Amino acid sequence: MLPLSLLRAAQGHPMLIELKNGETYNGHLVNCDTWMNVHLREVICTSKDGDRFWRIPECYIRGNTVKYMRVQEEVMDKAVEDQKKFRKHGQGRGGRGRGGRGRGSP
Repeated sequence: MLPLSLLRAAQGHPMLIELKNGETYNGHLVNCDTWMNVHLREVICTSKDGDRFWRIPECYIRGNTVKYMRVQEEVMDKAVEDQKKFRKHGQGRGGRGRGGRGRGSP
């Protein structure tokens, strides 16, 4: 499973993100992009030491600052189902087939 497909399945669900500097962010995933930048809502930020907490209405976290992301088990299951559905309808990774780039007209 690809990480971006997992993040897309996690939209609207709670998740935990730990940054490289040790801070953690718990919130609901609103959106993510191809660089794994994430937008969270209803966030609780915890300091590196774990002794200070902040409640933030929303925040944006740049993908290259993330150490790891943790999602709920049900999100993992949903991502697997979505991936199976995607491949079942013939929209999975392509192989060789008719059409393509630079081949001219049929």
